[in-house]
Amino acid sequence: MSTTTHAPAPSPGTKADERLLKTSPLRKVMGRPELGSVVGAIAVFVFFAVFADSFVRAASLSTVLYASSTIGIMAVPVALLMIGGEFDLSAGVMVTSSALISSMFSYQMTANVWVGVFVSLIVTLATGVFNGVMLTRTDPPSFIITLGTFLMLTGMNLGFTKLISGTVSTKSISDMEGFSSARDVFASTVTIGGVDFKITILWWLALVAVATWVLLRTRVGNWIYAVGGGEEAARAVGVPVDKTKIGLYMGVAFGAWISGQHLLFSFDVVQSGEGVGNELIYIIAAVIGGCLITGGYGSAVGAAVGALIFGMVSKGIVFAEWNPDWFKFFLGVMLLLATLLNHWVRKRAEATK
Repeated sequence: MSTTTHAPAPSPGTKADERLLKTSPLRKVMGRPELGSVVGAIAVFVFFAVFADSFVRAASLSTVLYASSTIGIMAVPVALLMIGGEFDLSAGVMVTSSALISSMFSYQMTANVWVGVFVSLIVTLATGVFNGVMLTRTDPPSFIITLGTFLMLTGMNLGFTKLISGTVSTKSISDMEGFSSARDVFASTVTIGGVDFKITILWWLALVAVATWVLLRTRVGNWIYAVGGGEEAARAVGVPVDKTKIGLYMGVAFGAWISGQHLLFSFDVVQSGEGVGNELIYIIAAVIGGCLITGGYGSAVGAAVGALIFGMVSKGIVFAEWNPDWFKFFLGVMLLLATLLNHWVRKRAEATK
Protein backbone atom coordinates (compact mmCIF):
# COMPACT_ATOMS: atom_id res chain seq x y z
CA MET A 1 0.00 0.00 0.00
CA SER A 2 1.50 3.31 -1.10
CA THR A 3 1.03 6.63 0.52
CA THR A 4 1.09 10.03 -1.12
CA THR A 5 2.64 12.98 0.63
CA HIS A 6 1.78 16.57 -0.08
CA ALA A 7 3.87 19.64 0.54
CA PRO A 8 2.39 21.57 3.46
CA ALA A 9 0.55 24.72 2.51
CA PRO A 10 2.29 27.90 3.57
CA SER A 11 0.96 29.39 6.74
CA PRO A 12 -0.68 32.83 6.65
CA GLY A 13 1.92 35.55 6.30
CA THR A 14 4.54 33.12 4.96
CA LYS A 15 5.89 33.70 1.44
CA ALA A 16 5.72 30.62 -0.81
CA ASP A 17 8.88 29.19 -2.33
CA GLU A 18 9.49 31.03 -5.65
CA ARG A 19 10.48 27.73 -7.30
CA LEU A 20 6.94 26.42 -6.74
CA LEU A 21 5.24 29.47 -8.26
CA LYS A 22 4.00 29.24 -11.81
CA THR A 23 5.46 31.71 -14.27
CA SER A 24 3.05 33.25 -16.75
CA PRO A 25 3.88 33.00 -20.49
CA LEU A 26 4.08 36.80 -20.69
CA ARG A 27 6.65 36.92 -17.91
CA LYS A 28 8.71 34.22 -19.62
CA VAL A 29 8.67 36.19 -22.88
CA MET A 30 9.61 39.41 -21.09
CA GLY A 31 12.56 37.64 -19.52
CA ARG A 32 14.07 36.45 -22.80
CA PRO A 33 17.33 38.25 -23.77
CA GLU A 34 16.42 38.31 -27.46
CA LEU A 35 13.06 40.06 -27.04
CA GLY A 36 14.43 43.53 -27.75
CA SER A 37 16.29 42.39 -30.85
CA VAL A 38 13.23 40.61 -32.22
CA VAL A 39 11.18 43.78 -31.83
CA GLY A 40 13.97 45.73 -33.52
CA ALA A 41 14.19 43.23 -36.38
CA ILE A 42 10.46 43.51 -37.04
CA ALA A 43 10.74 47.31 -37.04
CA VAL A 44 13.69 47.27 -39.47
CA PHE A 45 11.91 44.83 -41.80
CA VAL A 46 8.73 46.96 -41.88
CA PHE A 47 10.79 50.12 -42.40
CA PHE A 48 12.63 48.85 -45.49
CA ALA A 49 9.54 47.05 -46.79
CA VAL A 50 7.86 50.47 -46.92
CA PHE A 51 10.77 52.49 -48.32
CA ALA A 52 12.24 49.87 -50.69
CA ASP A 53 9.77 47.98 -52.87
CA SER A 54 12.33 45.40 -53.97
CA PHE A 55 13.25 44.56 -50.37
CA VAL A 56 10.43 42.02 -49.95
CA ARG A 57 11.17 40.07 -53.12
CA ALA A 58 12.33 36.49 -52.63
CA ALA A 59 15.67 37.09 -54.33
CA SER A 60 16.27 40.17 -52.18
CA LEU A 61 15.46 38.31 -48.97
CA SER A 62 17.91 35.60 -50.04
CA THR A 63 20.59 38.28 -50.39
CA VAL A 64 19.71 39.65 -46.93
CA LEU A 65 19.94 36.18 -45.39
CA TYR A 66 23.32 35.58 -47.01
CA ALA A 67 24.70 38.87 -45.68
CA SER A 68 23.28 38.02 -42.26
CA SER A 69 24.75 34.52 -42.27
CA THR A 70 28.29 35.70 -42.96
CA ILE A 71 28.04 37.80 -39.81
CA GLY A 72 25.91 35.36 -37.83
CA ILE A 73 28.32 32.43 -38.15
CA MET A 74 30.77 34.45 -36.07
CA ALA A 75 28.26 36.41 -33.98
CA VAL A 76 26.90 33.22 -32.37
CA PRO A 77 30.18 31.94 -30.83
CA VAL A 78 31.19 35.52 -30.02
CA ALA A 79 27.89 35.88 -28.13
CA LEU A 80 28.61 32.73 -26.11
CA LEU A 81 32.03 34.12 -25.26
CA MET A 82 30.46 37.42 -24.17
CA ILE A 83 27.91 35.56 -22.03
CA GLY A 84 30.96 33.96 -20.42
CA GLY A 85 32.25 37.46 -19.65
CA GLU A 86 35.07 37.73 -22.21
CA PHE A 87 35.92 39.32 -25.60
CA ASP A 88 37.91 38.28 -28.65
CA LEU A 89 39.29 41.13 -30.72
CA SER A 90 41.19 38.72 -32.95
CA ALA A 91 38.03 37.07 -34.33
CA GLY A 92 37.87 39.09 -37.56
CA VAL A 93 41.51 38.59 -38.54
CA MET A 94 41.34 34.93 -37.51
CA VAL A 95 38.82 34.35 -40.31
CA THR A 96 41.37 35.58 -42.85
CA SER A 97 44.16 33.57 -41.20
CA SER A 98 42.07 30.41 -41.52
CA ALA A 99 41.52 31.01 -45.23
CA LEU A 100 45.18 31.85 -45.86
CA ILE A 101 46.42 28.69 -44.12
CA SER A 102 44.12 26.46 -46.18
CA SER A 103 45.10 28.12 -49.44
CA MET A 104 48.85 28.42 -48.96
CA PHE A 105 49.33 24.97 -47.41
CA SER A 106 47.41 23.33 -50.27
CA TYR A 107 49.27 25.30 -52.94
CA GLN A 108 52.78 24.96 -51.52
CA MET A 109 52.45 21.28 -50.59
CA THR A 110 50.55 20.47 -53.80
CA ALA A 111 48.22 18.48 -51.58
CA ASN A 112 44.55 17.76 -51.85
CA VAL A 113 42.67 20.90 -50.86
CA TRP A 114 41.01 19.01 -48.00
CA VAL A 115 44.42 18.52 -46.38
CA GLY A 116 44.83 22.28 -46.23
CA VAL A 117 41.30 22.62 -44.85
CA PHE A 118 42.00 20.27 -41.94
CA VAL A 119 45.43 21.78 -41.25
CA SER A 120 43.67 25.14 -41.08
CA LEU A 121 41.14 23.71 -38.61
CA ILE A 122 43.92 22.49 -36.31
CA VAL A 123 45.88 25.75 -36.44
CA THR A 124 42.77 27.91 -35.97
CA LEU A 125 41.59 25.88 -32.97
CA ALA A 126 45.13 26.13 -31.56
CA THR A 127 44.85 29.91 -31.83
CA GLY A 128 41.65 29.75 -29.80
CA VAL A 129 43.40 27.58 -27.19
CA PHE A 130 46.25 30.10 -27.10
CA ASN A 131 43.85 32.95 -26.34
CA GLY A 132 42.09 30.91 -23.65
CA VAL A 133 45.27 29.69 -21.96
CA MET A 134 46.84 33.15 -22.00
CA LEU A 135 43.70 34.55 -20.38
CA THR A 136 43.43 31.91 -17.67
CA ARG A 137 47.16 31.77 -16.83
CA THR A 138 47.95 35.50 -16.79
CA ASP A 139 46.50 38.67 -15.29
CA PRO A 140 45.74 40.93 -18.33
CA PRO A 141 42.07 41.12 -19.38
CA SER A 142 40.81 39.45 -22.55
CA PHE A 143 40.72 42.84 -24.28
CA ILE A 144 44.51 43.19 -24.04
CA ILE A 145 45.35 39.54 -24.75
CA THR A 146 43.18 39.24 -27.86
CA LEU A 147 44.32 42.67 -29.05
CA GLY A 148 47.84 41.27 -28.98
CA THR A 149 46.67 38.21 -30.92
CA PHE A 150 44.93 40.51 -33.39
CA LEU A 151 48.16 42.41 -34.06
CA MET A 152 50.22 39.23 -34.36
CA LEU A 153 47.79 37.61 -36.79
CA THR A 154 47.53 40.79 -38.85
CA GLY A 155 51.31 40.91 -39.22
CA MET A 156 51.67 37.19 -39.94
CA ASN A 157 48.88 37.25 -42.52
CA LEU A 158 50.65 39.94 -44.51
CA GLY A 159 54.22 38.75 -43.84
CA PHE A 160 53.72 35.07 -44.68
CA THR A 161 51.58 35.84 -47.74
CA LYS A 162 54.22 38.13 -49.20
CA LEU A 163 57.00 35.67 -48.30
CA ILE A 164 55.29 32.67 -49.89
CA SER A 165 53.27 34.21 -52.72
CA GLY A 166 55.31 37.33 -53.44
CA THR A 167 52.14 39.45 -53.31
CA VAL A 168 49.46 40.38 -50.78
CA SER A 169 47.08 37.70 -52.08
CA THR A 170 47.25 33.92 -52.39
CA LYS A 171 47.62 31.93 -55.58
CA SER A 172 44.61 30.31 -57.22
CA ILE A 173 43.84 26.75 -56.11
CA SER A 174 40.69 26.29 -58.19
CA ASP A 175 42.33 23.62 -60.37
CA MET A 176 43.53 21.50 -57.45
CA GLU A 177 42.07 18.18 -56.36
CA GLY A 178 39.28 18.49 -53.83
CA PHE A 179 38.43 22.11 -54.60
CA SER A 180 35.01 21.35 -56.06
CA SER A 181 33.89 19.18 -53.15
CA ALA A 182 35.17 21.71 -50.61
CA ARG A 183 33.32 24.47 -52.42
CA ASP A 184 30.16 22.39 -52.23
CA VAL A 185 30.51 22.18 -48.45
CA PHE A 186 31.50 25.78 -47.71
CA ALA A 187 30.38 27.98 -50.61
CA SER A 188 27.71 26.25 -52.67
CA THR A 189 24.24 27.50 -53.55
CA VAL A 190 21.01 25.64 -52.76
CA THR A 191 17.96 26.34 -54.91
CA ILE A 192 14.60 26.25 -53.13
CA GLY A 193 11.41 27.24 -54.93
CA GLY A 194 13.39 28.81 -57.74
CA VAL A 195 15.35 31.02 -55.32
CA ASP A 196 19.08 30.57 -54.70
CA PHE A 197 20.27 30.40 -51.09
CA LYS A 198 23.91 30.23 -50.02
CA ILE A 199 24.91 27.24 -47.90
CA THR A 200 26.27 29.60 -45.25
CA ILE A 201 22.65 30.14 -44.21
CA LEU A 202 22.46 26.45 -43.27
CA TRP A 203 25.76 26.65 -41.40
CA TRP A 204 24.42 29.68 -39.55
CA LEU A 205 21.15 28.02 -38.55
CA ALA A 206 23.00 24.86 -37.47
CA LEU A 207 25.32 26.86 -35.21
CA VAL A 208 22.37 28.72 -33.68
CA ALA A 209 20.60 25.42 -32.96
CA VAL A 210 23.67 23.81 -31.39
CA ALA A 211 24.57 26.89 -29.35
CA THR A 212 21.00 27.25 -28.08
CA TRP A 213 20.92 23.59 -27.08
CA VAL A 214 24.23 23.96 -25.24
CA LEU A 215 23.09 27.07 -23.37
CA LEU A 216 19.65 25.84 -22.38
CA ARG A 217 19.92 22.05 -22.12
CA THR A 218 23.42 21.18 -20.96
CA ARG A 219 25.60 21.56 -17.88
CA VAL A 220 28.12 23.44 -20.01
CA GLY A 221 25.48 26.09 -20.66
CA ASN A 222 25.03 26.54 -16.91
CA TRP A 223 28.79 26.89 -16.56
CA ILE A 224 28.91 29.60 -19.25
CA TYR A 225 26.23 31.69 -17.53
CA ALA A 226 27.83 31.10 -14.14
CA VAL A 227 31.30 32.16 -15.29
CA GLY A 228 29.91 35.31 -16.89
CA GLY A 229 27.81 36.12 -13.85
CA GLY A 230 30.71 35.91 -11.41
CA GLU A 231 33.97 34.02 -11.85
CA GLU A 232 34.81 33.62 -8.18
CA ALA A 233 31.30 32.54 -7.26
CA ALA A 234 31.41 30.00 -10.11
CA ARG A 235 34.70 28.59 -8.82
CA ALA A 236 33.22 28.31 -5.34
CA VAL A 237 30.47 25.98 -6.56
CA GLY A 238 32.83 23.78 -8.58
CA VAL A 239 32.50 25.23 -12.08
CA PRO A 240 35.63 24.52 -14.20
CA VAL A 241 36.16 28.18 -15.07
CA ASP A 242 39.43 27.82 -16.98
CA LYS A 243 38.23 24.93 -19.15
CA THR A 244 34.97 26.75 -19.86
CA LYS A 245 36.76 29.88 -21.06
CA ILE A 246 39.23 27.93 -23.19
CA GLY A 247 36.31 26.04 -24.73
CA LEU A 248 34.54 29.31 -25.54
CA TYR A 249 37.61 30.66 -27.31
CA MET A 250 37.83 27.42 -29.27
CA GLY A 251 34.19 27.95 -30.25
CA VAL A 252 35.06 31.36 -31.69
CA ALA A 253 38.00 29.78 -33.52
CA PHE A 254 35.72 27.11 -35.00
CA GLY A 255 33.36 29.80 -36.30
CA ALA A 256 36.36 31.62 -37.78
CA TRP A 257 37.40 28.41 -39.53
CA ILE A 258 33.99 27.98 -41.15
CA SER A 259 33.91 31.64 -42.22
CA GLY A 260 37.47 31.43 -43.53
CA GLN A 261 36.75 28.39 -45.68
CA HIS A 262 33.70 30.13 -47.10
CA LEU A 263 35.84 33.16 -47.92
CA LEU A 264 38.42 31.01 -49.69
CA PHE A 265 36.11 28.78 -51.69
CA SER A 266 33.84 31.64 -52.70
CA PHE A 267 36.58 33.72 -54.31
CA ASP A 268 39.40 31.17 -54.86
CA VAL A 269 42.04 33.69 -53.70
CA VAL A 270 42.35 35.56 -50.39
CA GLN A 271 43.62 39.07 -49.71
CA SER A 272 45.89 39.03 -46.66
CA GLY A 273 44.59 42.36 -45.32
CA GLU A 274 40.94 41.32 -45.04
CA GLY A 275 39.05 40.88 -41.79
CA VAL A 276 40.35 43.91 -39.90
CA GLY A 277 37.44 45.59 -38.14
CA ASN A 278 35.00 42.70 -38.52
CA GLU A 279 35.47 41.72 -34.89
CA LEU A 280 33.56 44.86 -33.90
CA ILE A 281 30.70 43.89 -36.20
CA TYR A 282 30.41 40.49 -34.49
CA ILE A 283 30.36 42.14 -31.07
CA ILE A 284 27.77 44.69 -32.25
CA ALA A 285 25.52 41.90 -33.52
CA ALA A 286 25.79 40.12 -30.16
CA VAL A 287 25.04 43.31 -28.21
CA ILE A 288 22.07 44.16 -30.44
CA GLY A 289 20.91 40.60 -29.78
CA GLY A 290 20.77 41.20 -26.04
CA CYS A 291 24.21 40.20 -24.72
CA LEU A 292 25.54 42.30 -21.87
CA ILE A 293 29.05 43.71 -22.05
CA THR A 294 29.48 42.61 -18.42
CA GLY A 295 28.61 38.97 -19.21
CA GLY A 296 26.18 36.47 -17.73
CA TYR A 297 23.23 37.42 -19.94
CA GLY A 298 22.31 36.81 -23.57
CA SER A 299 21.38 34.09 -26.05
CA ALA A 300 22.47 32.54 -29.33
CA VAL A 301 19.09 33.32 -30.89
CA GLY A 302 19.51 36.97 -29.95
CA ALA A 303 22.92 37.09 -31.63
CA ALA A 304 21.39 35.54 -34.75
CA VAL A 305 18.66 38.18 -34.77
CA GLY A 306 21.33 40.85 -34.29
CA ALA A 307 23.13 39.53 -37.37
CA LEU A 308 19.81 39.53 -39.25
CA ILE A 309 19.30 43.20 -38.37
CA PHE A 310 22.80 43.92 -39.65
CA GLY A 311 22.01 42.12 -42.92
CA MET A 312 18.70 43.91 -43.38
CA VAL A 313 20.23 47.33 -42.78
CA SER A 314 23.26 46.76 -45.04
CA LYS A 315 21.18 45.46 -47.96
CA GLY A 316 18.06 47.52 -47.27
CA ILE A 317 20.00 50.73 -47.88
CA VAL A 318 21.10 49.37 -51.25
CA PHE A 319 17.59 48.28 -52.24
CA ALA A 320 16.24 51.69 -51.21
CA GLU A 321 18.92 53.26 -53.45
CA TRP A 322 20.26 55.44 -50.66
CA ASN A 323 23.84 56.54 -50.27
CA PRO A 324 25.67 53.57 -48.65
CA ASP A 325 27.82 56.06 -46.76
CA TRP A 326 24.91 56.25 -44.30
CA PHE A 327 25.18 52.57 -43.43
CA LYS A 328 27.29 52.99 -40.32
CA PHE A 329 25.00 55.78 -39.13
CA PHE A 330 22.01 53.45 -39.32
CA LEU A 331 24.02 50.70 -37.65
CA GLY A 332 24.95 53.03 -34.81
CA VAL A 333 21.33 54.07 -34.33
CA MET A 334 20.26 50.43 -34.24
CA LEU A 335 22.97 49.62 -31.68
CA LEU A 336 21.89 52.42 -29.36
CA LEU A 337 18.17 51.72 -29.71
CA ALA A 338 18.65 47.97 -29.24
CA THR A 339 20.82 48.52 -26.17
CA LEU A 340 18.27 50.85 -24.58
CA LEU A 341 15.40 48.51 -25.43
CA ASN A 342 17.25 45.47 -24.10
CA HIS A 343 18.03 47.36 -20.88
CA TRP A 344 14.37 48.33 -20.46
CA VAL A 345 13.16 44.78 -21.13
CA ARG A 346 15.64 43.33 -18.62
CA LYS A 347 14.62 45.82 -15.95
CA ARG A 348 10.92 45.05 -16.55
CA ALA A 349 11.60 41.34 -16.34
CA GLU A 350 13.47 41.75 -13.07
CA ALA A 351 10.68 43.93 -11.67
CA THR A 352 8.02 41.30 -12.38
CA LYS A 353 9.88 38.42 -10.71
